[in-house]
Amino acid sequence: MTSVGRVRARGVLLITIGIALLLGVACKRQSGTGASFFPASNQVAGWATAGEIRTFEAADLWKYIDGEAERYLKAGVQRVSTTDYKFQNKIDATVDVYTMGNAEGAGTIFRSEPAVDGKPIQLGDAARLSSQSLVFRKGRFLVRIVAFEESAETQQALLQLGRGIELRLAR
Repeated sequence: MTSVGRVRARGVLLITIGIALLLGVACKRQSGTGASFFPASNQVAGWATAGEIRTFEAADLWKYIDGEAERYLKAGVQRVSTTDYKFQNKIDATVDVYTMGNAEGAGTIFRSEPAVDGKPIQLGDAARLSSQSLVFRKGRFLVRIVAFEESAETQQALLQLGRGIELRLAR
């Protein structure tokens, strides 16, 4: 092989290694941004994932919660990870897990939200359960689960999913 050929081969090798490293970093970043928060289908009885996990970093939070992002930024949000679930093919729900800079930030957001028809329950550090939603905080995380249908089983189903997520936050 000529010296020009060796230089080209090294260049191709270096580019290939660089791409592999970038892909490896991207995969690690993807798995660390929220996938571990969400139980897989049927890890919580009756609940199945119904969409991809999306993650919005603090700078892009407005793309997900336009109009409310500033309040979260002031409280120290780092990112939000969100996905959809379906309970027994009857109840659709969206789960948001906000990762804050510290527990105080999660508490600030939790306390700032009206408890309209929510009742306090034992989950995480503090929680409220209403007819179609469950909001709780645990450490630096704030979790919001919103169901789009109301039935006799909605609250119990939300609570089960919330407990499944709480266990994963402890990891």
